[in-house]
Amino acid sequence: MTISTIVAQASQHSWFQVLNNWSDDSFEFVRHDVPKIFGVLIVAFILSRFLKSLKKHLMELSRRETVQSTLRATQLRTVASVFHSIGLVTIVFVAGMQILPLLGINIGPLLASAGIAGLAIGFGAQTLVRDFINGFFILIENQFDIGDVVKIGAVQGTVEKLTLRRTVLRDADGTLHTVPNGQVTIVSNLTRDWTQLALHISVGYNENSDRVVELLKEIAGEVRHDPAFAESIVADPIVPGIEKVSAEEVDYLMLVKTKPGEQYAVSRELRRRIKECFDKNGIQPGGQHRFYVVGDTASSPKT
Repeated sequence: MTISTIVAQASQHSWFQVLNNWSDDSFEFVRHDVPKIFGVLIVAFILSRFLKSLKKHLMELSRRETVQSTLRATQLRTVASVFHSIGLVTIVFVAGMQILPLLGINIGPLLASAGIAGLAIGFGAQTLVRDFINGFFILIENQFDIGDVVKIGAVQGTVEKLTLRRTVLRDADGTLHTVPNGQVTIVSNLTRDWTQLALHISVGYNENSDRVVELLKEIAGEVRHDPAFAESIVADPIVPGIEKVSAEEVDYLMLVKTKPGEQYAVSRELRRRIKECFDKNGIQPGGQHRFYVVGDTASSPKT
């Protein structure tokens, strides 16, 4: 047997050995790793469908009649798209981290680099992340909307702008307040559903109480059924009676529920009619240099 024949046989044997090893590795891969890869892909597909369903639900919510603000509807659609995109990227990343080791790729250096970068970003952007998360829940829970008058912490005003990161309020003086959503802990919405107007009417101590109460009820009824104010008042006004008694005057209370933001016009009309009625019927104000209506719980805006 010649040397060339021996070399050819050895080379042929090596190739057969390599092919045999490949065949064994491929069989092991198909038997053990391929089912795992399919399992990861199936779970990722199910999660992506869930995200798509959630996005669709938020889109439908933005089109409902209860969402009256066009800007708010746009914000809800934006939140749905952002949430879907972030969720999809997270699913793809986690699925990739599960599949790469099954393909024989070492992800240790990649995870180490990602961990260091994520730690640095997390420390630097934790406030920003908190703002976005809180802003997301403000939009979803509909805590307040554009045009609402709200009190957040020490500031109060009308909501002029609402994003995922911040809320912008303008107060009665025209001052613009920017509040990061991460600092929104307690929200007092002053214009949601209805507003209660409380008028305190001060009259002289010697005036007949029953007569005063009857006149106030008549005035409240007239305003309630006035076509100019009927839609602004959401319930029949109530005159509970005497609120406070002092040596020179007696305070009577009138409660009126109105639509948000319309209590100011109603309170001005009530004051005007109370003055005219009391002047006509000779009802004296309480104390010297006092007006009939001395105050209410809803302060009028500066116009």
